[in-house]
Amino acid sequence: MEIKIPYGKTYQTLDIKEEYQLVESKIQELGGGADGDRIVLEAMASPIASPKLSELAAGKKNAVVIISDHTRPVPSKQIIPHMLAELRAGNPDIDITLLVATGCHRGTTPEELVHKLGEEIASRERIVVHDCDSSPLTELGVLPSGARLVVNSLVANAELVVSEGFIEPHFFAGFSGGRKSILPGVCSRVTVLGNHCADFIDDPKSRMGVIDGNPINRDMECAARMAKLAYIVNVVVNEAHEVVAAFAGDAIEAHHAGCAYLAKYCEADPAYKADIVITSNGGAPLDQNVYQAVKGLTTAADAAGEDGALIICAECADGIGGDSFYKALSECSTPEELLEEIRRVPMDETVPDQWQYQILARILEKHHVYFVTRPELEKEITAMKMEYAPSLEEAYARARALRGASARVTVIPNGVSLIIKQ
Repeated sequence: MEIKIPYGKTYQTLDIKEEYQLVESKIQELGGGADGDRIVLEAMASPIASPKLSELAAGKKNAVVIISDHTRPVPSKQIIPHMLAELRAGNPDIDITLLVATGCHRGTTPEELVHKLGEEIASRERIVVHDCDSSPLTELGVLPSGARLVVNSLVANAELVVSEGFIEPHFFAGFSGGRKSILPGVCSRVTVLGNHCADFIDDPKSRMGVIDGNPINRDMECAARMAKLAYIVNVVVNEAHEVVAAFAGDAIEAHHAGCAYLAKYCEADPAYKADIVITSNGGAPLDQNVYQAVKGLTTAADAAGEDGALIICAECADGIGGDSFYKALSECSTPEELLEEIRRVPMDETVPDQWQYQILARILEKHHVYFVTRPELEKEITAMKMEYAPSLEEAYARARALRGASARVTVIPNGVSLIIKQ
C-alpha cells in the first residue's frame, strides 16, 4: 500500500508491504468553517464563567485587546471586529489599544497587520507591537516558580485586558491559546526564558496535551491572573485554518473548555509502541526548518518504543532555524552530554532556544532519527546527530535494516496535530 506523508507543498511517498498502524487526528471530522463569524458571535453571546464583554467594558476608561502575531494562524478577521464592536456597545467612549503578542519573536510588520486584520482595522485602530526587550515594562510580582513576572506596561496599566487566540496541541505547554496571550505573549524576555527553563522542560508533565500538573502551564495561568486577563475569545480551527468552534469568557475556564473539546479530536491511543514511526510536521509552512520539525518528532517519540527508529519528513525550505539551536547540537559530543549540561543551567540563566535543543537532545538520547529533507542540508543534519535520508523510501529501508524484519510500524501523517496518550 502506498502512504503519502506531507512534505513542503507536496508529499513523500512509500510503497509499504508490511503491516502498519495508521494514527491520525480526527480534526478533519469538524468539517469546513464557512460560518466562522456566527460561531464566534454565539460563543461571545454565552461566555463561560464571565459576564459579557459589553458588561466588562462598562465604566472602564481604557482596554487592551491582545492579538496574536504573524506566526499564529489565528483568523483574526473573524474575531477582532466582533470584540471591538461589543466593547464599544458596552462603552462607546472606551479607549482601545490592540497589542500584538510577539513573545520573543520579531515584530509584526504593517503589511502583516493588514493581512491579519484587514485594511480598515489596521488603519483605524491604535496598534502597538510588543517588544520583549524595548517596550515599556512593569514588574507585577513573582510567579509560583520564583520567576519574575514582567509584562508590557500597557497591560499593567489597563483597566480591562482581553485577548484573542486559538487552541492547538503544544509540545510543552500542553495546549496553545488562553493564558499564553500574557506569557509569553506580552512579557519581557527574562520572564519568557524563566518559563522555558531546563527544569520545567524536563518535567514529565510538560508535554503535549497536558494541562494539569504542568509547571509551564501553572506559571502561565498565574501570570494571566496577575496581569488581570479578564476575558478571551479563543477558536479551534481545521487544517484549512477555518473556525470550527469558539470559546469565550474567563481566561482560564474558557480555555480549559476549549482544550477539552479539542482533545476529543486530537488524542490517539495506538495499539502498540512502535519500533519504527514515520511522521511529518504537516507540510508547509510548518515544516519550514529543522527547529520547527522538533514538534513532529516529539509526537513520533511518544508513539515509539524505548529505542524506536523515528523518520520525519520535512522540506526545511528555510534551513535549520537558529544558530544557537544548530551550534548546541553540532558542537556537543553526544546528546547525553548536552542534556547534562542543560540540566545544570539555573532558571535565571536560561538562554534563547535552549528548550528546543533540550527537547531534541532528549529524543536523540533514546531514538535514532532519520531526517528526510533537501540534500543541501545533509551536512547540517549529520552534524546535529541525526541521519540524513534523501527520501522516505531510503529512510524506511535503513530503519528496517536497523530494527529488523519483525519491526512494528506506526504511520502518523501529521505529527503536530496529534496527542499520543501515555
